[in-house]
Amino acid sequence: MAKFNSKSFNPQAFGAYVDRIPNVTKSELARSGAVGANENARNALSNQTGSLYARVPYFGRISGLTSQNNDGGTNIDTTTTTTYEQGFVVASRMDSWTERSFSKNITAGVDFMDNVAAQISDYKVQVMQTMLLKMLEGVFSMPTTGNTVASNAASAFLSKHVYDITSQVGEAAYVGATTLNKAIQKACGDNKDIFKIVIMHSEVATNLENLNLMKFLTYTDKDGITRDLNIGTWNGRTVLIDDSMPTGSIGTTAGVYEMQITTKAAVGDKIKINDVELIAGTDFDLTTDTATGNAAAIATALNASSDASVSHYTWSSTGTKLKATEDSGYYGEGAFEVLVTKVASTGTLVVGDVDTATEPVFETTYTTYVLGDGAIVLDSIGDSVPYEMSRDPKTNGGQDTLFVRDRYICGVNGISFEKPVSLTASASNSDLETGTNWQVVNDGTTAIPHKSIAIARIISKG
Repeated sequence: MAKFNSKSFNPQAFGAYVDRIPNVTKSELARSGAVGANENARNALSNQTGSLYARVPYFGRISGLTSQNNDGGTNIDTTTTTTYEQGFVVASRMDSWTERSFSKNITAGVDFMDNVAAQISDYKVQVMQTMLLKMLEGVFSMPTTGNTVASNAASAFLSKHVYDITSQVGEAAYVGATTLNKAIQKACGDNKDIFKIVIMHSEVATNLENLNLMKFLTYTDKDGITRDLNIGTWNGRTVLIDDSMPTGSIGTTAGVYEMQITTKAAVGDKIKINDVELIAGTDFDLTTDTATGNAAAIATALNASSDASVSHYTWSSTGTKLKATEDSGYYGEGAFEVLVTKVASTGTLVVGDVDTATEPVFETTYTTYVLGDGAIVLDSIGDSVPYEMSRDPKTNGGQDTLFVRDRYICGVNGISFEKPVSLTASASNSDLETGTNWQVVNDGTTAIPHKSIAIARIISKG
């Protein structure tokens, strides 16, 4: 039997230890009721023969809208239900550690198996948490371009299931008394009761607490004293607090960038600002044939352009300097790029580097997820050899290595994983976060109602 730190290792017994050890790591999403399983997918993928992908039937519903008037003389128009399919993919993970990774934690009186299993248990939940967040990232980056059933369904889903208040002014950019109710009503309308769990960053939770909007569950102890539990609710939804929830940044003041024209342009010289190319004497006026005149004329031409690469700035000039000021909604977009092409032999246009005259100011944004029970499928189906020990008697005078392997079914209820051709063995985190791998369940003609999908997100400044 293999040894680990000179102790006998039984892989079945070790697996039982891992399963029973409570996890204390703050990976709340992976531990929540929002994570569930799909029995049909499990039946299709839980064998140990390397199954990677399954499509599970998703039955359509009849509609009361097809009801017809019976006047005794009109034939009945018949309709039928449609059948959809939802894709689920398997993600396999593996890792290993040498004996020294754990031996420093093993001291007299500490149970070896408990000590190692506690670490593996926490580790697994962290792995699952990462996968769950990658799946959500993929779902909320589904492509919306192109006039297809999938892209139109994604557009409808994203427009309704994202409630972004970061562009609001002052306190309106932070979660408040009406934020959650507005978000879930926007997402699912009269079906908003499907949302049961809210998972947020502690910054958002603290803001709610300061506003007395977070209610904590209570219990009465044996002495009849009512005490708060560390479990909160917001508008009746259970709140989980986890600082691994996504954060971002948003510019709150404009950046200003400038570039000096050191030598005026000759007719035919070209200057390319981001994606917009301007030809001297054609696209910008050379009536005032000086570097100062060039700067003013280029600013005028850029302000007249509708190209997105330059239209997010307001262009101006100060002397020989061309200046770009970021427009509201695009704060923090960054400096513009410049490329000059002179007319052969006669070209004269020379410009300096683009400098930052005023740095934009950024604020942190926080993503809060609102989910229904079992909205996300991340179902551990095990590996044929989940735990294994290896003894290397030579390296470092002898060492033992513990190997861990896992397989998970990944999916989102109402949103299908569409396996790309390149995916042949196991879904990586990159595969899970790629928006083109996900689409709202549809039959090629119609998609399921987005109101049936119990996933939404709130983006706020706190």
